[in-house]
Amino acid sequence: MRALLACPACGGGLRADWSCEICGMLFDAADGVPALTLDCDERTRIVREFYDVAPFPGYRDADTLANLRARAERSAFARLLDQAIPGDARVVEIGCGTGQMSLYLARADRQVIGADMTRASVLLGARAARSFGVDQVQFVETDLNRPGLREGAFDVIYCSGVLHHTPDPRAAFARIVRLARPGGLVVLGLYNTFARLPLRLRRVVARLTDYRWIPFDPVLADREGEPARRTAWLRDQYQHPEEHRHTLGEVGRWFADNGVDFIRAYPSALIGEDPDDLLQPATDFWPLESWLAQWGWMARLGAEGGLFVTIGRRAA
Repeated sequence: MRALLACPACGGGLRADWSCEICGMLFDAADGVPALTLDCDERTRIVREFYDVAPFPGYRDADTLANLRARAERSAFARLLDQAIPGDARVVEIGCGTGQMSLYLARADRQVIGADMTRASVLLGARAARSFGVDQVQFVETDLNRPGLREGAFDVIYCSGVLHHTPDPRAAFARIVRLARPGGLVVLGLYNTFARLPLRLRRVVARLTDYRWIPFDPVLADREGEPARRTAWLRDQYQHPEEHRHTLGEVGRWFADNGVDFIRAYPSALIGEDPDDLLQPATDFWPLESWLAQWGWMARLGAEGGLFVTIGRRAA
């Protein structure tokens, strides 16, 4: 899978010793995780150090590949995403965190790159891959501002819960789109402006009580007996130093500006529709209905932070 990676400085290929074929820059690859990184800006550095303290989402002590996959498949979206991706696809997860989704998608003959700027996170992912015997995933430490990934190399770009933590999400999206081949899928997950409102209200209470009381958060309640994973969720959702929220219309403009054809949103932006195929194009799209649907997402997505997904295909 080295052929899917590249020098973040010049885009050149990488030799077996992790040096660049063009500029000669040499990269460290301790523990089997190459550090394809350059100097970053101050705001990116702050976010990186934030996740170094509590890598997100973390693993349970007794995790196995079977129960990780079973837990992932409680999500209808995860099942639909797996069904939508061909068995021989080249997949990159941008901002993979500790790598659970990368490991889940590593089935059949897929090649999966799990990329994150926080070394503590990708090391956990690599350790889990070795423990589970999964050899179809390569974890890499890299920054999406100058990613150590080959442009046009991937059939699927999966980036969820990441860009809204960058200083300029729109510019970051333009950079990751270039990683997809013509006709490749782009799957983008972001906090929704409306669906995020319940958590923002809970965050007010949390701050007023110095995080001693956070009402109506089902994830915190579920992790009560897992201090490390509970802390990771608390920090990620309530104490993050950089956060943005977006509407479906806004993301649609990003798609259009970067040559990505919109397929659909998940949950659906059509009231009453519950898609069973992420690649089935949404029909009869009406902006007013989209706004009403997004308000309705508060009930469906608000309990866990208001993350919605938009699916598109890079124009051929």
